[in-house]
Amino acid sequence: MTWKIVTDSGCDLRRIEELAEHTEFQNVPLTIQIGSEIFVDDEGLDVANMMTTMYASPVSSKSSCPSPDAFLQAYQGAENVIAITITGNLSGSQNSAQVAKYMLLEEHPNVNVHVIDSLSAGGEIDLIVEELNRLIAKGLSFDEVVEAITDYQEKTKLLFVLARVDNLVKNGRLSKLVGKVVGLLNIRMVGKASDEGKLELLHKARGQKKAVQATVEEMFKEGYQGGKVMIAHANNEKACQQLSDKIKEKYPQADVRFIPASGLCSFYGEDGGILLGYETA
Repeated sequence: MTWKIVTDSGCDLRRIEELAEHTEFQNVPLTIQIGSEIFVDDEGLDVANMMTTMYASPVSSKSSCPSPDAFLQAYQGAENVIAITITGNLSGSQNSAQVAKYMLLEEHPNVNVHVIDSLSAGGEIDLIVEELNRLIAKGLSFDEVVEAITDYQEKTKLLFVLARVDNLVKNGRLSKLVGKVVGLLNIRMVGKASDEGKLELLHKARGQKKAVQATVEEMFKEGYQGGKVMIAHANNEKACQQLSDKIKEKYPQADVRFIPASGLCSFYGEDGGILLGYETA
């Protein structure tokens, strides 16, 4: 059997280490518009330059989802296709992926296609993608992989920490006063992806140290017991290391990894932000 794992750029992975046999991995990029400039969130994107441009721009920025045809092209050429997108509550990417599924089945009715709404972004999607690859490598059938990954998704969660909120202010989602307070008082916004795929604020922590502590406490409260952790960060390896150290104080053998955030996740998380995916028991 041949497989394709397809994601949008809500996933930070650009390639999968030890990709399962007879499997391809493809990332369908979103685009980010800052003024008149368009940035395609693919492997060639200079994320640092995009962020510099965004902060220098006085106007609001926006992301645009891939078209159904972009997903359709990514789906072609495999007997089994599993796609996963950023939460449908933040982007139309999920809808495009679903439309492309039915377009593909019209052309190739014998192909197996399953589309997952991650209800999340960043590190949680990264964990789900890696688990998909592991399940495929085990030689499971399509239905077995779908059942197993559905169960796995029930055991993963996302926490985020925002160090800047400039984009939220420019887009009218936060007041200018709140934006100034966050900057002046060194506030970190700690939140989570809800079960419905919405981003919810949990804590306002003053300084990175308190934000790290609040994040780890939230993980433990939600049922983390030493499972895998994947942290997507926007130029903040220091916070990732602090989180890793704090987690390993309680679970020394924990598998904690961190990777640079995609352009899209950097756009949402902003400079210094993190999107932490983790497994619960």
